[in-house]
Order: sequence, then C-alpha cells, then structure tokens
Amino acid sequence: MAFAQSGAEMPTILVTPDKVESRIGTLEFKDGAPSAATVEKVRDTLDFTRGLDVFLNSYGGASAYAIRKGLLSIGAEDNTVTIYPELMDAKSLFLTANADTIYYFSTVDLTKGPMVVEQPPKGLGTINDMWFQWIVDVGFPGPDRGEGGKYLLLPPGYDGPVPEGGFYVARSKTNRVLYAARAFLTDNDPKPMVEVIKKTIKIYPYTPGGVGTSIATALGGKVKLEATPPIPETKIIEASGKAYNTIPPSDYSFFEMINANIQDEPADSYNPELAGQLAAIGIVKGKEFKPDDRMKKILTDAAAVGNAAGRMLNWRYSVPHPDWAYYPGSMWGNMLWEGGANFETPPPMISKEGLFEPLPPTGARTLDSKTAFYYGYTLDSPGMIMRLPRVGSQYLMGFSDADKNDLDGGKTYKVTLPPNIPAAAFWSFTLYDNQSRSMLDTPQRYPRAGSQSYPSPAAEADADGSTTIFFGPKQPDGVKRGNWIQTMPDKGWFTLLRLYSPLEPFFTKEWRLSEIELVK
Repeated sequence: MAFAQSGAEMPTILVTPDKVESRIGTLEFKDGAPSAATVEKVRDTLDFTRGLDVFLNSYGGASAYAIRKGLLSIGAEDNTVTIYPELMDAKSLFLTANADTIYYFSTVDLTKGPMVVEQPPKGLGTINDMWFQWIVDVGFPGPDRGEGGKYLLLPPGYDGPVPEGGFYVARSKTNRVLYAARAFLTDNDPKPMVEVIKKTIKIYPYTPGGVGTSIATALGGKVKLEATPPIPETKIIEASGKAYNTIPPSDYSFFEMINANIQDEPADSYNPELAGQLAAIGIVKGKEFKPDDRMKKILTDAAAVGNAAGRMLNWRYSVPHPDWAYYPGSMWGNMLWEGGANFETPPPMISKEGLFEPLPPTGARTLDSKTAFYYGYTLDSPGMIMRLPRVGSQYLMGFSDADKNDLDGGKTYKVTLPPNIPAAAFWSFTLYDNQSRSMLDTPQRYPRAGSQSYPSPAAEADADGSTTIFFGPKQPDGVKRGNWIQTMPDKGWFTLLRLYSPLEPFFTKEWRLSEIELVK
C-alpha cells in the first residue's frame, strides 16, 4: 500500500511471478496468491520433507526401541540381563555387532523409581537413553575405571533423596535406558569372564535412605532412614545362537515404531525441533497416530528416501564427505571424527603430558554423520571416538575396494596390515551384510578374523611381519583358515576393522593398512 501511494516501484526481489518452475513442478500464483494446485504440491512437499526429517533425525530412537523389542521377543524382559557366553554370531540381527567380545546388556525400567546397576569388573560399556543419548560410560571408560561398581540411575523428574556416596549417580531423560557392556576374553577363552559377569552383575530398585545415606544426614529431617532390603536375584538369559531382530524397519512401519517410542517416553525427552517435526506428521505424545491414505503414501516415500540417505552416507560417504576418510584418499573412514560422539565438535586432542585439549565448539550439529552413524551402528559414547592410546577401541569402516567399487561376495579380495598393528589388547575384522548391516551369515558362523584364536583361529603374520586377510567365497590356496573370512556369492558386504586399546601410531597415522584389493 505504501509503495502504491508513493508511486515507488516494487523491488523485484519481493515479486512472485505468476509461474515459477521448481523441482516439484510449475508453481502458479495470481498476484502472489497460490493456486489450489500449488497449495496441494507445496503441502505434499512439506509433509514429505518433515517425514524425511523424522526418519533421519529419529533413527536412533527407533533403533533403541527396536533393541528393547528384540530383547522382549526372546523373553528378556526389562531389568533382565542378556549375555552371549559363546559370543554373538550372525543369527542375532544387531547393527554391526562384533564376534570378539562377550556382550551383556539390559533394558532398565525406571518407571517405578531409581534403579541400581552393579557393573562387573573388567568390562567396558555405556548407558544410553531411549533416543541413544549418552548418559554415562561404565567399566574401563567410566568412573569405575574397570573396577566395577554401583550405578544409580535416576528417572526423569526425580527429586527424591540421592545417596552421599557408594554410587555413581546418573540421570536419564527417558523412562527406560539401554545398558550395554562388553568384556574381553581371558587367554582366548570367554568362560572365565562369563562366570565373573554372572556372579557380579545385578539390577534392582534403589532404596532411598538406605546404604549410601549417613545417619547424620537423616538427622536433618529430609531423609527417612531405611534398611536396605536383600538384593533380588537378577534374571540372566543366554543368547548365543538365538535368532532375533533388533533393527528398525525401512518402510512405513518405521513411523509406527517411532510413535510407539514417543508414547512410552516423556514429551520433553527429545529436543523441541524433533518434537516439531514429529508433530507435523501427526506423531504427538498422548495422541493417536492416524495418518490418512494420502499421508501414508507420503510417509512411505519419506521412508524410502530416508533409507537411501542412510545408505548413501555410509556406502558413498566420499561423495558428500571426503573428509570422513581417515587417511587422505582412502576408502577407510569413520564419520565420528567429524563431530565426535555428540555430533557437534571433533573429539579433543591430547597433549604429550596426557591432558585433553578440547577443540572450540562448532555450534552446529553434523547432521550427516549423525544419520550415517545411527543407520549402521548402535549406542553412543565418547569412549568410541577419543584420541587416547590404550583406552577404548577405534573403528575403521570399509565399504568399497581400492577402485571405489562395491564389495562383491562372489569375488576374492585381500587387505594387508603392516607389522606392529597398533592394538594393545587385540584387533579384528568383521564382515557385515549390506542389507541388514548385521553380521554376514555364512557357514563360518563367525564372520571375523583377527589376533584372537576364539571363536575362530587367529590370523597368522607373514615372514616380513605383515598380516594379510582374504575375503572371498572359497578359502584361497595356501591361505590359513585364520586369515580368511568367507563371503557369499550374490551377497554384498562391508567390513569394520576394530583396534582394541589402540596405540599412538594409529592416531598419528604412521601406521596405515592397505586398501581392500581385488584378487580375482
């Protein structure tokens, strides 16, 4: 109105033409007012975009929920410990699990109040909430530093008494948490540590005013003294060789799963931006998720594109993110080096004096690394990506050969590790199925090769000290069983190299393994 009255010409940057060509087709307007067809196109596009955002940004929540659902399917109810006494194999569908360590984990229910987890000694692991948000590490990277100890988990909104000592206290934003830990073999034998875990692990309710609260504190009148009741027995389920699924779906039912998680957890357990994206497609805490046929079709498309995005960011990460390569120009990579475990700032450097030197915050979430990580991997912890020799483990992911071609289960490949492999504890390769991102199911049962001699023979070094591992459908002539991992014709695969207790040459990159080379 002001422009018309003054006779001033409307700036062209403010004018919407009657027709605008876009990736969703021709958009039509009448003096800036959208036509009915344009309204429909834009509405569908917004719904698709928000559905895609939900798939990409809430995959961790769906994955956490799928793990609990999988555990329930084998009778492992909440607060039950699942353990793999013969290690995990390809029958259990878990995102990039390993066949090198003794897994033990549980979904811990906080809906009735604080819970205690007694962590066994000589373990390493983490506790995440139901959005895969990190709460606290346990074992070697945690405050117990591998000695074992009692972890007190407080539920959302808990404002009751907290003990003065005797517990490592952590607070959750969700009503349930995922407790996941691993233990190493003892002289290539899992049995000793399995017995230690079974003997020492406990999960039970916390008694306010009991052990951990001094009488002097109770005299203040704010805490009622209680006698700590006998610790109830913790149910333990052995799961080696059990077939069950813990991986989220990649179709429309993904949205039904994330809705189920939303309904189980507090409305403020996830960030407002994600909550807004979920609400925009009809997923709201306390409300029924009832998309109509139009919305179901859009969300089906969003899941298809979201699934493709997760695969692109893993199998073809060098297209949008060449900086994810660990070595310049290499196919070996790890998305966590971009933004660390919180997907924001790279992990801190460490000085010669052993002091951590945090890098300045970037203030920006590394969305692609977050999507890539949760699509192919589970649980989150700073211990997974830190520049600290002899602590934790490090991972290099390999999705293609030296010529950037997909890895074909019908062909034979090799990779060479130079002498002095930088792993103080042990190292291993594990092969994964392209479809499930879970261990590759072959007659070998354990698709791995490494320095341990259980559950398959240890790899043997060549005369020059280097170690060559072969991947192929048949064991190559002259190659020892421990230096070969079987693949399946017509089945794509990828691999992870794990270095347990990594040494300095890994971080300085003085040590570098070869690319995966096609043999025939």
